[in-house]
Amino acid sequence: MKLYDELVWRGLIKDISSEDLIEKLNNGGLTFYIGTDPTADSMHIGHLSSFLISKRLKDAGHHPILLIGGATGLIGDPRPTTERAMISKEEVMHNFEGLKKQAEQFFGFEVVNNYDWSKDINFIDFLRDYGKYFNVNYMLDKDIIRRRLESGITYTEFSYMIMQALDFLHLYESKGCTLQVAGSDQWGNMTAGIDLIRKKTGKEVYGFTMPLVTTKDGKKFGKSEGNALWLDKNKTSSYQMYQYLINVEDEMVIDYLKIFTFLSKEEIENLEEKNKKEPHLRLAHKTLAKEIITFLHGEEEYNKAVKISEALFSGNINKLSLEELQMGFQDVPHFDIIENTKILDLLVNNNICSSKREAREFLNSGALTINEQKITDENLMVTKDMAIEDKVMVLRRGKKKYYIGNFK
Repeated sequence: MKLYDELVWRGLIKDISSEDLIEKLNNGGLTFYIGTDPTADSMHIGHLSSFLISKRLKDAGHHPILLIGGATGLIGDPRPTTERAMISKEEVMHNFEGLKKQAEQFFGFEVVNNYDWSKDINFIDFLRDYGKYFNVNYMLDKDIIRRRLESGITYTEFSYMIMQALDFLHLYESKGCTLQVAGSDQWGNMTAGIDLIRKKTGKEVYGFTMPLVTTKDGKKFGKSEGNALWLDKNKTSSYQMYQYLINVEDEMVIDYLKIFTFLSKEEIENLEEKNKKEPHLRLAHKTLAKEIITFLHGEEEYNKAVKISEALFSGNINKLSLEELQMGFQDVPHFDIIENTKILDLLVNNNICSSKREAREFLNSGALTINEQKITDENLMVTKDMAIEDKVMVLRRGKKKYYIGNFK
């Protein structure tokens, strides 16, 4: 299967600027860029599909450049509904360094910052050298701009398209970049860059967009949607990512395998068939989690995530280290414990039970455990020797309600 056909099969092509691009993609040798604005100091899984497609192109003989928009990040790409909040230069540059480090660590791409060539362009030169090539009617016809006209769009946001087009021109002139790759929401900005290069140089460059990766209900994976899975394991642990991936909707898992992994067509189709025959085994989901976590964080982190999951499912939490416990119970309620607190007071004061009467009912029925050991004595005094490594106590009420107590 040729590269373009594979990208289509994986669902990674939405629009292309010219049919001529198909052969050029198959032949290799293009310098291309993909961009992102530094709105956070870590990429999330919404970025991952874009950068994996860049790796696919690199493996096929093309040269990738990652543009992190220190300049465009100060302006903000127009959103469909409201203007983005401005962030400070200091925060943008901090985020740039975080994204640059990740890009080099995960992908080994060349990284550039459009702030470097944008910062010294004065306003008059901007209008004379670039603004005169943009017809306002042309800009108004772009989908994202047209959708904002009723609610209103600022001149700052309106100028974003010109800034992104300037980036393509700069990379074309300085690095011989003839292809831009982006998400489908960037089509208007991309074609603006193609037109600018054609008008200023008479040369033809290209672009293609990818469908935005969404959940079953159509939501994007991203910070603005509130469902970001960060690629930084200190923001989203390998265990949290594992839990998310093995629980993705059955209807989406094969699509995600095509998008997020380098498994072959035959391997994915085999998993699809097994998923239909034995869905309870969740082989496709487990494979998705293994491929992504191993790629991002290594096999050790993947094995740690599996170990934590299995221990929590079976109730064998005593097999986990303190670090693994804290990772596995990161999202449950935490509270502080003072040495020699009576169990009834601990349960009521930390809202584990609504009253001492309810606490006694749970204790008498054997529905309360500390580190998976049943607790029935209402006169019990809670001490550090009951904790894991004298620091953490896992309290469970009923079958699934967990709390973490930390000794001061």
